[in-house]
Amino acid sequence: MAVDPALPDILPEPARALIAERAYVALRDRIVTLRLPPGSVLREDELMAELGIGRTPLREAVKRLTLENLVAVRPRRGTFVTDVHPADIAAITEIRAELEGFAAQLAAERLDDEGRDVARMLLGAVDTLEREGDQDALMRLDQRVHRLTWEQSRNAYLLETLERFFTLSLRIWYVVLDRMPTLRAAVHRQSQLLEALLAGDGATARALMHEHVLAFQRDVDHAFAGER
Repeated sequence: MAVDPALPDILPEPARALIAERAYVALRDRIVTLRLPPGSVLREDELMAELGIGRTPLREAVKRLTLENLVAVRPRRGTFVTDVHPADIAAITEIRAELEGFAAQLAAERLDDEGRDVARMLLGAVDTLEREGDQDALMRLDQRVHRLTWEQSRNAYLLETLERFFTLSLRIWYVVLDRMPTLRAAVHRQSQLLEALLAGDGATARALMHEHVLAFQRDVDHAFAGER
């Protein structure tokens, strides 16, 4: 249900925070999936009407997205979705490879019963999607595996950091989606990771996740090289 744009400024703080969070997620997803492509202008009135929110929560969402390098405010020109540059990929990957690997190691060492159930469920999904899945379904599965390792690392700061950098990588993936190789090999590696998590093998989980992230960068690099 749409929210009256006049309401958020007079709502209690918890309600305002919830609306701002929803605005952030909705706007972030539009940027990541290229419904708001790189270089596009964010027009406040249009977004307020589309999202059913007021100006304050929208501006709070934009502020967060600016800190995450998805949006740039240019004085006297407006607010724009940031461009995607090949040089960004290497910088993002350097961070992700180390931190994702570390999270996978911690997850293997700290996996609880609920995490174990999720890992087994994801293993079954890997088997199915390797045979039948399309690119989008495979990517969604990959995200679920990553998120499992972040959550099971039991480190809120690590989870928050990895969520941010994964979002940046995901937008890059959408930019080159039509030139990317099949994700089946990558998802197969994730089945090995899930097995390492279930076995409590932190060293193997770390190595597998580290290589998984680096392999993603290599595929994206090849896709960008094909443009030149």
